[in-house]
Amino acid sequence: MFKRRKKVKPIARKLVTSSNPQSIISEQFRTVRTNIKFSMPNREIKTLLFTSSSIGEGKSTIAANVAIVFAQEGKKVLLIDADLRKPTMHYTFLKTITPGLTNLLTGHWNLNQVVKETGVNGLDLITSGPIPSNPAELLGLPSMDMLITEVKEKYDIIIFDAPPILSVSDAQVLTDKCDGTILVISSGSTEKGNAIKAKEVLQASKANILGTILNNYKIGKDHYYYQYYG
Repeated sequence: MFKRRKKVKPIARKLVTSSNPQSIISEQFRTVRTNIKFSMPNREIKTLLFTSSSIGEGKSTIAANVAIVFAQEGKKVLLIDADLRKPTMHYTFLKTITPGLTNLLTGHWNLNQVVKETGVNGLDLITSGPIPSNPAELLGLPSMDMLITEVKEKYDIIIFDAPPILSVSDAQVLTDKCDGTILVISSGSTEKGNAIKAKEVLQASKANILGTILNNYKIGKDHYYYQYYG
């Protein structure tokens, strides 16, 4: 059921909201946090999904930083690596990839056994686990619904890092299970047609699109920031 995966030397990704919370970029992430909170004033948002139209747009790094700013606000946050094809969160937080989400969904482990501390106060992590041969089917199992119900009782907010929406059907499976979805677009590299198509696919999947985040937008020499469009 699971594919063998070559060992790769962990490389920590920059988590600017943790390493430099007073930076312009960190402030932009706090703006994103505020916009998310006020995007649905009459409904509590507990589960968030981050996706993009294609690979390399920065959705995973953004998901991790958004999770951190919610934790910095005092929320109890769970970040779940649901990109079961090209997971990265174990690299981001320098954790082992297993046990993780796939172990939970197949019933081999329980929640307490797979949740990992990130080193950020208030933020826990579930890595992807072993890479499966059938990611979409695994994410669609009743055990995923059971997991979401369980973690909602223990955490204030749960953030899913999902695969690109146009590449595979995995994100479509998850969008209907989450309270809100955010589409990440990379400035200068995301094709307009792909961004439009991604939005259409999300809408067809009955996703509640809270907005988009424009990533890698250059505002000055050696300065980049993330901009949110609700």
